[in-house]
Amino acid sequence: MPSNLNLDYYYGTEAEQYSFYRVPKALLTDPRYKGVSIEAKVLYGLLLDRMSLSVRNGWMDKDRRVYIYFTQEDAMALMSCGKDKATRLFRELDQGGIGLIERKKQGQGRPTRIYVKNFTLPPEPGQTRQSDQTPPEGSQTAEDQQSRPLDSAAVKTAHFEQSAPLEMSGQDSGFSAPNKTDKNKTDSNDTESSIPPPAPSRVSPPAGAHRRMLMDEMDGYRERIRENIGCGLLLLERPYDAEEIVGYVELMAETCASRREYIRVNGEEVPTELVRKRFLKLDGEHIRYVMDSLRQNTAQVVNIRAYTLAALYNAPVTISQYYAAQVSRDMAQGFGGA
Repeated sequence: MPSNLNLDYYYGTEAEQYSFYRVPKALLTDPRYKGVSIEAKVLYGLLLDRMSLSVRNGWMDKDRRVYIYFTQEDAMALMSCGKDKATRLFRELDQGGIGLIERKKQGQGRPTRIYVKNFTLPPEPGQTRQSDQTPPEGSQTAEDQQSRPLDSAAVKTAHFEQSAPLEMSGQDSGFSAPNKTDKNKTDSNDTESSIPPPAPSRVSPPAGAHRRMLMDEMDGYRERIRENIGCGLLLLERPYDAEEIVGYVELMAETCASRREYIRVNGEEVPTELVRKRFLKLDGEHIRYVMDSLRQNTAQVVNIRAYTLAALYNAPVTISQYYAAQVSRDMAQGFGGA
């Protein structure tokens, strides 16, 4: 049995060093993608990465086409660019550009769906694979080359250095050829798969995979909620506290991603699915109403988390009554002043 190697731990952000975003090789090698900027190709890789989250959440339309939620703010944050540049990159990938994505607005405050198109293209007319081409007249087959002596002209002018002692190794070689092994057929590896297949439900996930899956799901809900409520507009229109708004988003995202069957709201056990649907329908006006209501509340709140959760859950029902009461009060004060 081998002895323990006494390997070191991962510390801090070192645990993220083997997480990668994938940019398909075809985007860099196919001449038909030559006009697409490198930054747009990187953005496409980010969108592909979000596809796995959509598959786990079952985000598919009636035709079983997978879609994602990826806001302009996401692109600005991940690519460290401004709004104008993010807009340009999306347009470059959209139907008006190369057509690698298709965006569909849902209306009524719902987030925009993004369909990430399959980047693989059929061969261009007249283009054939190298294996299908007929060897030029006078060329040597593999059997012919193996039967030739080592001091033949073809061997002496070889352009590829052999990493193993092959029969055709020349002295003026420049590059190494692959090792002789059937296990290194890297050309046949599926390195461009955009959506990793979901693990079978009967197989237990590896350690830490469940937590990572939960975090990915929370990320998806977080971004969807931010887009629904218009975080940027809330910060610009009124002097609301940024930490307060972020706290609401985190509370709703955590609740939506909860694995519990019921959530305690207003002192009662409410099905989590019902709470999730209610939170995903909230918009910016609901958040403004909740923040204004909490600021006007003068009573001492013992459990602020439970109180805020209940206020957010009740917002679609109580918002009309709240503003109707405000209008009535303002009218009464107006008549009294007259």
